[in-house]
Amino acid sequence: MRRAIAPAVIIYILFEAIAVTWAANGDDILGFWNNEERDGIIEIFKCGGKYCGRVVWAKEPTYPPDDSAGRAGQPRMDDNNPDAALRDRPVIGLQVVNDFIFDGETGWKGGTVYDPKNGKTYSGRIVLAFPDELHLRGYVLFSLFGRTTTWTRVDP
Repeated sequence: MRRAIAPAVIIYILFEAIAVTWAANGDDILGFWNNEERDGIIEIFKCGGKYCGRVVWAKEPTYPPDDSAGRAGQPRMDDNNPDAALRDRPVIGLQVVNDFIFDGETGWKGGTVYDPKNGKTYSGRIVLAFPDELHLRGYVLFSLFGRTTTWTRVDP
């Protein structure tokens, strides 16, 4: 078991040590970001004194012609949400980044990230690795056991 955990710990420590933050202030992440798969654009904005983000563009914003539920051409909805009452929310406009706080040094923490592709919500940490590259780490319980995704800044 120790041999399996040791490489993960080393990789995590290296990631945290190498990640250079370009953030001069919390507002440096404001703007539009293409997700890693390049199938969605998320706008990061201020929500009160915190930072949030919503989907503003999707590669496939509507259901395909062969949709099995007969929704061809209609806007895609939050179908995978575990709360059935929320499944009728359109993906475009959906808030997926919630309540991050700038830590004053290296990034943003304390928020959550919702993935409409699987309906799961993760705790998160954001690091602005370069002015146009954001690393968003989503995890359950411990940051060590999570996944980092890279978003790139885009012009609106």
